Amino acid sequence: MTDADTLPAGRVPDLTPLFDPDAVAVVGASPDSFYSGNLVDNLLEYGFEGALYPVNPNRETVWGRECYDAIDEVPETVDLAVVSVPREYVVDVVRSAGERGVPAALVLTAGFAEADETGADLERELTHVAEESGIRVAGPNCIGVMASRGATLTSTCSREPEPGSIGLVSQSGALAFTTFFERAADEDRHFSHVVSTGNEADLTLTEYVAYLAEQDEVDVICAYVEGIEAPERFMQVARRAVRDGTPVLTVKIGQSDLAEEATLSHTGSLTGSDDAWDAAFDQSGVERVPDIPDLLSRASAHAAYDPPAGDRVCVASTSGGLASLLADMAAERDLKLPDIDGETERALLEMDELLTYGELHNPADIRGYGSEVLPEIADVLLDDPAFDAYVFAIALSAVDERAETIAEDLETVVERADDPVYVLWTGRKQADEPTATQPYERLRAAVPVYEDPSRCLDAVASTTSFVDARNRLRAYPDSAAQDEPATPAFDLPSGRVLTWTEAAPLLDAFDVPTVPTRAVSGPEAAAAAAADLDGPVAIKVDSPSLPHRTEADAVELGVDSPAAARQAYESVVESAREYVGDEAIEDALVQPMVTAGTEAFVGAAPGEVFDSSVTVGPGGVAVEALDERATLVPPFSRADARRAVESTALATLLEDRRGGPSLPVEPFVDLVANVGRLVDEVDAVAELDLNPVVVTEDGPTAVDVLIRTE
Repeated sequence: MTDADTLPAGRVPDLTPLFDPDAVAVVGASPDSFYSGNLVDNLLEYGFEGALYPVNPNRETVWGRECYDAIDEVPETVDLAVVSVPREYVVDVVRSAGERGVPAALVLTAGFAEADETGADLERELTHVAEESGIRVAGPNCIGVMASRGATLTSTCSREPEPGSIGLVSQSGALAFTTFFERAADEDRHFSHVVSTGNEADLTLTEYVAYLAEQDEVDVICAYVEGIEAPERFMQVARRAVRDGTPVLTVKIGQSDLAEEATLSHTGSLTGSDDAWDAAFDQSGVERVPDIPDLLSRASAHAAYDPPAGDRVCVASTSGGLASLLADMAAERDLKLPDIDGETERALLEMDELLTYGELHNPADIRGYGSEVLPEIADVLLDDPAFDAYVFAIALSAVDERAETIAEDLETVVERADDPVYVLWTGRKQADEPTATQPYERLRAAVPVYEDPSRCLDAVASTTSFVDARNRLRAYPDSAAQDEPATPAFDLPSGRVLTWTEAAPLLDAFDVPTVPTRAVSGPEAAAAAAADLDGPVAIKVDSPSLPHRTEADAVELGVDSPAAARQAYESVVESAREYVGDEAIEDALVQPMVTAGTEAFVGAAPGEVFDSSVTVGPGGVAVEALDERATLVPPFSRADARRAVESTALATLLEDRRGGPSLPVEPFVDLVANVGRLVDEVDAVAELDLNPVVVTEDGPTAVDVLIRTE
């Protein structure tokens, strides 16, 4: 089963009426209105050739057109109704449009849920009207939308959009057009679509992403995210887009506090919602980007180049210092720099212009003289199958006469190459005659030109990491769609910590191995269990009121005889009684000591955004002291679980043991995947801690368990 099988056709909305309407009615149209007036001006000035119907009962004509009193009086059923009226009239206007059969509405009006309770009530009513009538609503509180091959429907677009292949969905309207669009245009970077989502009373950021991923002209999707109400749906849509070949990049702002419910477990104290977002993006193949300039520079690489075949990069630099800097930056981004050797090296060393003696390295220092023979150098390098992508780093002026030739040569090199060729030009950009179009600007109109070394290599790494994510998602089916055994029914007590007797069957049903445990009542039963287990044991109180036994001295370890077990039982029970009272104590547990292994930690906690998150890392007493953990958002695949384990020190601790053989990682990965399935499928489980899980040659065993129900 694929993601497509889990996505009904209706869940990917047809937004053509919004982005490329043939007929538009603007309700509240007035040249005196900043929003509706500028929107109509932009629509007409930027080439809209369809029918435009102003609707305003207070005017007879505007923009040389007849003005209608209501949308019902417009002579045809339009594709799109733009709504710019006082908020108290918005719902009625949208209802009338929906009843008329208008497929889409763009609501510019503000003053809804972002304003006050009255606005929130109106927004809920607007959502209901959209659902009832079938009209798809963008907004309210929406600055507008744009399609470079369709219509420009916004008041804040200061220039005509040029065709591009970057789709942008932004939950900030002002940033969408006044920052993203304008800054990109200044740098000859262009969008296919720009969306200001507004309050998302109907259409959500996720639905825009789903639509854009289906459009042939969209090569990459950028999202500016403040919050998503249904993040699991976003993960599904993003996974599908990436797996089908469309990169998704996001700037996600805001770091929420921990969920109030997560007060008992180690996981609750370790994992914040931002960790969960990072996990969700990673599992979905989404690249999280730190800021707007990074988003634009990386998106430009995806728009300009086909995905590289791999991560082997060749760097040719006119500066030795810049070459060394790029070598370090490539290593930081896990980009490979294979040696330049064999016939490639010999051919380059024979070029007199390079002034190179003895050998070449990667990055190759071609010196300033190399800029005189860039096409010849490129011919040699591009013929070498050892490389998947190329960076030409020019540390020379980008505005003088010499730059004219360099720019022409670089454009030729890029056009000639079968693999991506990135241009990094770090030299002077301010010309003596700033009114003239400079060489680097002319080159930038054809290919991205990077001025900052880190952003250039970030862009290269972004394309290679996309290939990894795409291939990973293609190799492993959507975790939510995998065939799993039916979840057994559990009648769990609510709102408390489970006893061992209650927790053990739940863990066993999901193949989470636990240490053999005897629940005992009384010192004689403890002694008998210790004798039967034949070795040092741990004795601990089992009480829902005492989730952390060590705080009450209700645990004794290394109990090595039946007599010692009697004494230990009485000791831990007495300590527990002093801490929580007699009635709260259920039983005591007797468990064999498990010492010959490596301690790990697996836990699950509730979240403010995601229902739960699973955290994994090295375990034991230092779990909160060590900043070595990875987070996963259920549902996740076994491949996700493996990547999480391998991203922490735990994998190294298991494989590189001093004085002992390596311990198997895969059984522990299975345990993590099974915990993910448990918390995803058993709604009653609020949080869970397995700490420690001791991994031995025979596999992992959970020694201490805490499970709290909703």
